[in-house]
Amino acid sequence: MEYCFGVDIGGTTVKIGLFQTDGRIVDKWEIPTRVENKGEAILPDIAEALKKKMEEKGLDNSQVSGVGIGIPAPVDEEGVVQNTANLGWGYKEVKREMEALIGMSVAAGNDANVAALGEMWLGAGKGQKNMIMVTLGTGVGGGIIVNGQALAGAHGAGGEIGHLCVNPEETECCGCGKKGCLEQYASATGITRLAKKRLAADDKDSALRGKEVNAKEVFDALKAGDDVAEEIVEEFGAYLGHAMANLAVVADPSVIVIGGGVSKAGEILLGYIEKNFKEKAFFANKDTEFVLAKLGNDAGICGAARLILG
Repeated sequence: MEYCFGVDIGGTTVKIGLFQTDGRIVDKWEIPTRVENKGEAILPDIAEALKKKMEEKGLDNSQVSGVGIGIPAPVDEEGVVQNTANLGWGYKEVKREMEALIGMSVAAGNDANVAALGEMWLGAGKGQKNMIMVTLGTGVGGGIIVNGQALAGAHGAGGEIGHLCVNPEETECCGCGKKGCLEQYASATGITRLAKKRLAADDKDSALRGKEVNAKEVFDALKAGDDVAEEIVEEFGAYLGHAMANLAVVADPSVIVIGGGVSKAGEILLGYIEKNFKEKAFFANKDTEFVLAKLGNDAGICGAARLILG
């Protein structure tokens, strides 16, 4: 039996999975991400963890196809990172350094692209080869799969869906420094922002008044029939649905997978996105299916493993 490792590096923890090459997870665990001293310990810590697991399972290098790694930053085809927001790395040749540490083949990719690969391989996009995944969390991440391969692009920034400009009239800045990014309206923090603006617009009765509003409360109020919550979610759905229609005319996916913390609102979420998507979609894209992600926190390790399998 052949094996491979999938590694998902986050700002707080590194998630690791040992897989059979047919996709079965044999084991999964986490280690802390040590970001001090410009993150110099991160790759050696991962190498040590992999070696220990191989000893524990009685595996040698000839039984392991390699290691796939997802990184929260743009990664080019050579496995090089120019900078990371939360790992402390500047320029880093991740593939080369990791191969030297572990003595086997390594592939590296952007974490959102890698999560999309995971959902295509073992999750909501199983059996599909053309897929867009949108991750709605603190920000908006994404991955675009074309013919079974993640779209990395020339600078490793392919699939940075959160920074599509969806409102050229916006006056406030996104975290990236630009204005009017999808992330400002469709992330958890973006939905909170839409809610605060809507609640300040008038004094229409709503269960959301008089409390610290967050995205979960907006969707809970929607499910309870709150009219103001519905207006907020309708606005969110318009931004996201129209953005997906623009993307679909470029990537032509058979399925769009919605993941991240906001997706925990469930199926109710999809209707608002899909309705607005259909309103703007090119006729050839109208049948694109919308589904909720299935793998949760395991998407990253699954996609990283798939990355090394090619």
